[in-house]
Amino acid sequence: MVGFQHSHPVAAGRSSGATTTHGGGAALSIDFGIWEFVWRGLVLVLGLLLVIPGPWVIVWYLKWIVSCVHVPGRPNLGFTGNPITLVTWYFGAVILWAAAIYMAVNDMEELDHVMELVQIVLYWLLLRWGIANLASNGEPLGLSFSGWFWAYLGWNLLMAISFVTIIGWAWVVSAQARWYCRNIQGTRRQVVYKGTGLQNLWRILVMSICFVFIIPIPWVYRWMMRWQLSQTELIERGA
Repeated sequence: MVGFQHSHPVAAGRSSGATTTHGGGAALSIDFGIWEFVWRGLVLVLGLLLVIPGPWVIVWYLKWIVSCVHVPGRPNLGFTGNPITLVTWYFGAVILWAAAIYMAVNDMEELDHVMELVQIVLYWLLLRWGIANLASNGEPLGLSFSGWFWAYLGWNLLMAISFVTIIGWAWVVSAQARWYCRNIQGTRRQVVYKGTGLQNLWRILVMSICFVFIIPIPWVYRWMMRWQLSQTELIERGA
């Protein structure tokens, strides 16, 4: 879930209209205040650690982060997901994570793999739920995610295998992002991701180094999100 932050050059972007790239597409953008990101992130982590408040803090956080995204032609982007809808998924995931830890400790490898598969199913369902609950000016956009589960599973397996190549995962990240975009349905414009493997590689490596020092995390996180959304464009179908 692009995370899974924002004062707002975004607000200026909303008033000035779509951002058009040299390729003719209208790029997405995001911005958020660093300290707002920090305290909201801490509340999110605390809520997840306490387990019970999890669905409510997740939806609360998603409503905020989505509102910081600017989509040309879709003013006041919002998120309409209901925490109650998330309860079954969330507590199912918590039980699975606990079971996976237990199986790993007790060397139950066969069942552990089954649990990993079920977790991937839950992440796929979460992705579909998140996209279906995007709205503009309080009205649902009517979007859906049409990517098959088996394709989603294949991307996860390819990602795991790609780490053997040391750097190949960056190209998988880019290709998977393009697959995500192709499978967003319900838009009059096509969603296209243009980031390349090399561009993702050096940025993610920089992020990893900065994360070690902890303090730069909010700034680096915002920098990465801005770039990722700038590589996501809306293009008229057939253009």
